Amino acid sequence: MKQKTLVGLLLVTLVMSSCDFSSNTDKGTAVAKVYDNYLYSSDLVGVVPPGTPKKDSLALVINYVDGWIRKKLLIRQAERNLTQKQQDFSTKLDDYRSSLITYTYEAELIKQKLDTIVTESEISSYYLLNKGSFQLRHNIVKAVYVVLPDDSKELKRFQRLLKDPDTIMSATIDFLSKQFATSFYIGDETWIRFDDLLQQLPIQTFNQELFLKNNSYIEIKDKPFIYLIRFKDYMISEGSSPLELETENIRNIILNKRKQSFLRSMHEELYSKALREELFEIY
Repeated sequence: MKQKTLVGLLLVTLVMSSCDFSSNTDKGTAVAKVYDNYLYSSDLVGVVPPGTPKKDSLALVINYVDGWIRKKLLIRQAERNLTQKQQDFSTKLDDYRSSLITYTYEAELIKQKLDTIVTESEISSYYLLNKGSFQLRHNIVKAVYVVLPDDSKELKRFQRLLKDPDTIMSATIDFLSKQFATSFYIGDETWIRFDDLLQQLPIQTFNQELFLKNNSYIEIKDKPFIYLIRFKDYMISEGSSPLELETENIRNIILNKRKQSFLRSMHEELYSKALREELFEIY
């Protein structure tokens, strides 16, 4: 079929594709043919989203038909070059269907019957019993920083708030920063990777461990700004990762263990019941 003829036919098909073929046994007009396989106008329903301009609609349909032709040609080529044994997928299809059925059934059982509430006490206990399994791979910190214009009149007030060795007035810092700071971060209760913090601040260090050990508060002048940075806490890599960072991971581990235990119990119960009721035989 020539391209011009195909385009003309597809224009007709576009009009037809807007109709509802769900209740019509007629497949409509044949749009393309590859060997003994036909593509009909009803097969194109949904290819073009409602409201698509005619030019774009035509391009979508032509691309779809072209793809269909290429796929059928490849299938025929494969069929010609594979043996009947190579083309026999009955066992694989049966296994795939069985896997889908059992997976769907188990997923539904888990959704209906598995207790998904994991308490903080359970998480803490699991962490303490398996602390060696949670290794820290990066240096992490709890930190607060404020970026001010280097001529800010509020500099001394922020310095007093951030230099205090005993506490961090995070609520006050947050309140003032929203009024006077160019940017700020309050993470005195949240662990973050030190590398992530370094991407936000002009800190130069060649030995992170030594830097964190020797600095709890620093100021960096980098015109036209001044950076005030307070480290509340830090942990060096290769040690145990803190519970706060592992909470969600542990929650998922506990839930996964519950799922496995639940499924094993279900499998054993099913087998035992079938054995009692003599639902299977072994020859």
